[in-house]
Amino acid sequence: MNKKVPVILLAFLLFLLSTNWAAQASTSAVSAIIMEQQSGRVLYAKDPHEVMRIASITKIMTAILAIESDKLHEKVKVSKNAVLTEGSSLYLKKGEKIPLEDLVYGLMLRSGNDAAVAIAEHVGGSKEGFVFLMNEKAKEIGMKNTHFANPHGLDDSEKHRSTAYDMALLTRYAMENATYRKIAGTKKYRSKDPSGEWDRIWHNKNRLLTEKYEYCTGGKTGFTKKAHRTLVTTATKGDMDLIAVTLNAPDDWKDHIYMYERSFEQYDPKVILEKGELEIDSLPFYDDHLYLNRDVLFPLTKEEEKQLSIHYKLLKPKRSWKDGKVPEVVGQAEVYIDKEKVFTMPIYYKSENEKQRKSLLDKWKEWWS
Repeated sequence: MNKKVPVILLAFLLFLLSTNWAAQASTSAVSAIIMEQQSGRVLYAKDPHEVMRIASITKIMTAILAIESDKLHEKVKVSKNAVLTEGSSLYLKKGEKIPLEDLVYGLMLRSGNDAAVAIAEHVGGSKEGFVFLMNEKAKEIGMKNTHFANPHGLDDSEKHRSTAYDMALLTRYAMENATYRKIAGTKKYRSKDPSGEWDRIWHNKNRLLTEKYEYCTGGKTGFTKKAHRTLVTTATKGDMDLIAVTLNAPDDWKDHIYMYERSFEQYDPKVILEKGELEIDSLPFYDDHLYLNRDVLFPLTKEEEKQLSIHYKLLKPKRSWKDGKVPEVVGQAEVYIDKEKVFTMPIYYKSENEKQRKSLLDKWKEWWS
């Protein structure tokens, strides 16, 4: 009987090891992440801060800068440099004029490297000028481990690098733009030929969007010989919006579906903070003056719902505030799961003038209704 114990123990240890291996092998990617859109909470990660080559998912930055330039209606004259760009192409012709909006569709759906250079030269004045804009925007978004060296993601620079986490931040930012969401989620686009001979028709390369996953809402594919397969996608199910990124992933379609299904199954978005007047025990100075400016949905597991707590921290009132010089933000709401702080939200101060204005507005609405 005693001799069987080591055998049983060995079998148990092998089971644990195999289970752990299975968990580690759940994604084929070297680096992966899944992030919830509204809160920015990371639901799954595998070496998300590993600095790596990113290939054509670079074009997410190129697209959002083009969209924000407010030049989508302008026509772009295609240069020789754009036409000679290697790799995936829209087969643009030197000297032709094509709407910037069409180039962005071709960039995102067909991953045209010639489109990326044409966009860069038109929006940034030059390829180098546009790259400067890319890196400035990366700083603004908080992409701390990213450096762009070109607008397309080709392996022409050793410095062109990012991380799965940074690319999730970029996608989260881009998805706040309605035009970007529309373009990234388009399955087929027709670009009119001004000569009337034939239109260009582009089909999206993102197979998760076009055939493999019904909840997919957009994204961008990528591949180079050095970066291997890279992929960014977005998905929505119910009231939860997710962003998935994989870098160097041989089986990226399955990786993304696995991460989405795992997240949709385990997490449920809950309203943890509600927009409007905040009623908490505080100093009399703050009575009827505190408010939150928006609702906050936050993804939680059922176990985490039981561990959720909210702490409120307020500034100590100053004498100078009696003259009505109270700052707009006077504190923050801190959300904890167990003892870990997972989210913060600014607490705003509503002045007497603002309260009176809102009161009159409410009465006006009531009168009209």
